[in-house]
Amino acid sequence: MAEIDHDWVVIGSGFGGSVAALRLAEKGYDVTVLEKGRRFADTDFASSAWQVGKLLWAPFAGLRGIMAMTPFSHVTVISGVGVGGGSLVYGNTLYVPHSDDFYRHPQWADLADWRSELAPHFATAQTMLGVTTFVGEGPSEDLMRDIAADLGASDRIHTTEVGVFLGEPGKRVPDPYFDGAGPDRAGCIRCGQCMLGCRHNAKNTLVKNYLHLAERLGTRVEAERTVVDIRPIGAADGSDGYEVTTVRSGGILRRDRQTIRTHGVVVAGGALGTNLLLRTLRDRGSLPRLSDRLGHLVRTNSEAIVAVTSNDPEADLRSDIAITTSIHPDEHTHFTNNTYGLGGDAMGLTFGPLTGGRLRVGQFVLAMLARPLRWLSPTRLSGWSRRSVVFTIMQSTDTALRLRRRNRFSRINTAVGDGDAPLGDLPIARTIAESAVRHIGGGGYGSTAVTESLLARPTTAHILGGAVIADSPAHGVVDRYRRAFGYENLLITDGSTVAANAGVNPSLTITAMAEEAMSHVPQKNPTTVTAR
Repeated sequence: MAEIDHDWVVIGSGFGGSVAALRLAEKGYDVTVLEKGRRFADTDFASSAWQVGKLLWAPFAGLRGIMAMTPFSHVTVISGVGVGGGSLVYGNTLYVPHSDDFYRHPQWADLADWRSELAPHFATAQTMLGVTTFVGEGPSEDLMRDIAADLGASDRIHTTEVGVFLGEPGKRVPDPYFDGAGPDRAGCIRCGQCMLGCRHNAKNTLVKNYLHLAERLGTRVEAERTVVDIRPIGAADGSDGYEVTTVRSGGILRRDRQTIRTHGVVVAGGALGTNLLLRTLRDRGSLPRLSDRLGHLVRTNSEAIVAVTSNDPEADLRSDIAITTSIHPDEHTHFTNNTYGLGGDAMGLTFGPLTGGRLRVGQFVLAMLARPLRWLSPTRLSGWSRRSVVFTIMQSTDTALRLRRRNRFSRINTAVGDGDAPLGDLPIARTIAESAVRHIGGGGYGSTAVTESLLARPTTAHILGGAVIADSPAHGVVDRYRRAFGYENLLITDGSTVAANAGVNPSLTITAMAEEAMSHVPQKNPTTVTAR
């Protein structure tokens, strides 16, 4: 049998992969993490959204930033790329799901009492990610209170739980979280540019906690390596180990191929990355035993995105950090305010006229014709991020898509299946935008994400599912312990295993679920983790 190089290879360094890397290292395993994106120093992040080479990930176009935008027929997906995954670009918001829609979804409800089962792991994740409650007041927060009053939800508004070091602004201090084992940190300067990547060492990205601690224990993190193959060595079920093949990310000719051999593999490339990789490998025959349910129950967190912009050129609606306030207008709905500081003017290009209901394309065109200077003038982006608040509306409703190929030659795309498809138009989203317009100082206007108006296609930064937990391969891809059906020592620990829409920003949920999964992996010797 071929010599084994590693105990475990972890594919991806986001919330699921970073947890796996640290907990496996703590259990005595030799671990290598493979990340397709690059490693960023704090000073490498963009100071403006116009710096597309630092912000966007499109390596074939020479862009190696922290955010990828992937269009499909039914949704546009925003995802994080780089060592630290989605934590580099997310808005720091770390919520525990509150709705039974999530914990009691029929897909996984019979496998455990998930609310109580996950509770200690949520607590661990909160400690590891340095969760604290934001404290601050400003025009964006005032606007949210006005909207809450309009919605009859003044008693259901609260400030956000965030992963930010809110120490003395700009002051560098020894590690405040892990008894000196973590890196030095600096207090948040409240620039509000969290979603461009924190240049000031205040955001609690995974490179400041899980990955930092894992590397201290000897974990190797190999950046800019894209996994192109995973196949068992010897026994078809992977019990003899796996060969994992990578290429340099963005290489046109896929040169610089490297293959490593490992006892076990943790796939944690993010919900989108994991689904695309595993579907390709199953279709190719590298992992033919993966369940036929792979790609089913893909969730978008039932999201919609709208914005409001003040007409007052001197208006300042910025918040101290990216997301500061949440409102729960009903049991199934949650929305937040999002701002970009002074660096996000280019994000205005992704918004167009506010539309909703039927004939949205016609509404879009008529609005453009009625106000051409508002929408077509190059000056409209001047100060856009200072004058605007973006609202992300999330729901725990039971909507889903599929990822599939039409034929062996087509690319993987979305299709409707497994019940209702996510809507490109949530009525409450337009209600929120219209309320904000009424209350914004100096007058203003609402807008909708362009993809939602023109294509009736939601945009989500919170894609989930596709390799979900189930009681058998007839109903899902992994078992209750996140072990892939049909294989040994093949785990999936990212958002692709999440069975239902969380209805809140899901980063903490993914972290807690990965913690729970890794708690079942034994100490080194033996190394086998067998799916039941």
